[in-house]
Amino acid sequence: MKLILASASTRRAEILRDAGFSFTVLSSAIDETPYPGESAHDLVQRLAAAKADLIAARAAGPAIVIGADTEVTLENHIFGKPRSSDDARHMLEKLSGRTHAVVTGVALIRIPDAERLTFVESTLVHFATLSAEEISRYLSTGEPHDKAGAYGIQGRAGRYIPRIEGCYFNVVGLPLARLQQALTTLGWSED
Repeated sequence: MKLILASASTRRAEILRDAGFSFTVLSSAIDETPYPGESAHDLVQRLAAAKADLIAARAAGPAIVIGADTEVTLENHIFGKPRSSDDARHMLEKLSGRTHAVVTGVALIRIPDAERLTFVESTLVHFATLSAEEISRYLSTGEPHDKAGAYGIQGRAGRYIPRIEGCYFNVVGLPLARLQQALTTLGWSED
């Protein structure tokens, strides 16, 4: 049974590729604006399902479609992708010296029978205290601009993260071990 990643995220594709999965990518552009008062948990679950639904409606089976969305949250505030360098700076200043959560919603749809499985994974990330100079230097790399929370743990920002509690791959964008369990539950095998 083939796998279809319903995401344009190069990081999610890299996680799957590095773990030895064979899959195809079909991009699923949707409006990712949070609803007023929507929690990060509910947002990632809704967006992952929307991405998977969009691709499942136009894909041919047998296959399992994987939709995912990742957000950074601190004190009930959702830090999406920064809209500008100033926005990225503001996010990094808020995260500096604090512990925040990274939540990823995953929605799997088996086609053609439309069997569904969804889950949300959460990982705590402890961020070091950053000086204004360190933030400026990091912003100048361009790395923060397309990432939730304005940082990538797998890149230069990793030097500012002394520890995490939970799944590393979740912070990158796809909780690998939970995904494997879910695929197995839906009857997927590598054959």
